[in-house]
Amino acid sequence: MTTSAFRTIDWRGDALVLLDQRVLPVDETYLTCGDWRAVADAIKQMVVRGAPAIGITAAYGVVLAAREAGADAGPEALAPAFEGLAATRPTAVNLFWALDRMKARAAGGRGAALLAALEDEARRIHDEDRAMCRAMGDHGAALLPDGACVLTHCNTGALATGGDGTALAVVRSGFRQGRVRLVYADETRPFLQGSRLTAWELNKDDIPVRVITDNMAGHLMQRGQVDAVIVGTDRVAANGDVTNKIGTYAVAVLCHHHGIPFYVAGPTSTIDLATPTGADVPIEQRPAREVTHVGDRRLVPEGVAVENPAFDVTPAALVTAIITERGVARPPFEASLARHVAEANGGAA
Repeated sequence: MTTSAFRTIDWRGDALVLLDQRVLPVDETYLTCGDWRAVADAIKQMVVRGAPAIGITAAYGVVLAAREAGADAGPEALAPAFEGLAATRPTAVNLFWALDRMKARAAGGRGAALLAALEDEARRIHDEDRAMCRAMGDHGAALLPDGACVLTHCNTGALATGGDGTALAVVRSGFRQGRVRLVYADETRPFLQGSRLTAWELNKDDIPVRVITDNMAGHLMQRGQVDAVIVGTDRVAANGDVTNKIGTYAVAVLCHHHGIPFYVAGPTSTIDLATPTGADVPIEQRPAREVTHVGDRRLVPEGVAVENPAFDVTPAALVTAIITERGVARPPFEASLARHVAEANGGAA
């Protein structure tokens, strides 16, 4: 089964329609963005989230900027859009990867030709992501034993990508092959992407899922109830350090202690060879309200400060393998990741 029951990102030619992930799972509503500013706000406010989906969305935002610029506009007219979109989410490298592709395609264009070129590039980015999701799913499923119980953190599915997902693409392929019988979804505090989004997706696809609070993972591992962990990533450094949703590092430490494989799934566009280690990745700080409130209900006393980093870094030493559309990268990651990126860019293996 696929995720055809819903569309996360829908390009309509003159507008971009996004499934509003802020109100799932209670409401399934869509937001229409008619200009790049609305797209930037949607990314910043997490109407859409997940590294690949952010990149795709930003690419369509550039197309809307070109439509707005007018019939005689050149690449210089797009500068405010590129700057505004780049400022929305600093950690996800796919955002900058997609914007760089759009900048390169815009070079030398003007008017209708510029608009057509940019729309073609955005569609290519979207289509390529669908294909990469399918490939990651197949490569990753082969790593799993039959009837595995898999734990995942955050949301890495069709809500976070242009296709079936990254880590959840592996789950979907594994389920179709009989390799996955149950998924444990960490709730993923404080934004609850696991309980609100992953559980919603898997339930729609009739894949057995159980939501657990983030602090239950160790208990399940200790009792032998988890066979593998598969997570996504927002940026992979050249040495294999993985930046992902806050809480991922703690899960990796638990896997290391219990001897459970810890797999990371992400397209080669998420590999940032220009960033030597995870220590060099900027970590986004989210608004305090995400911690102090659930909905309109306050959980933290007035006047008490909170920390709310959106991501953490898992050292490469804790990562069993990294699954990309090119296959499975294993340690030493400096060599295997570079090879995957070279292959994706048309270079020699």
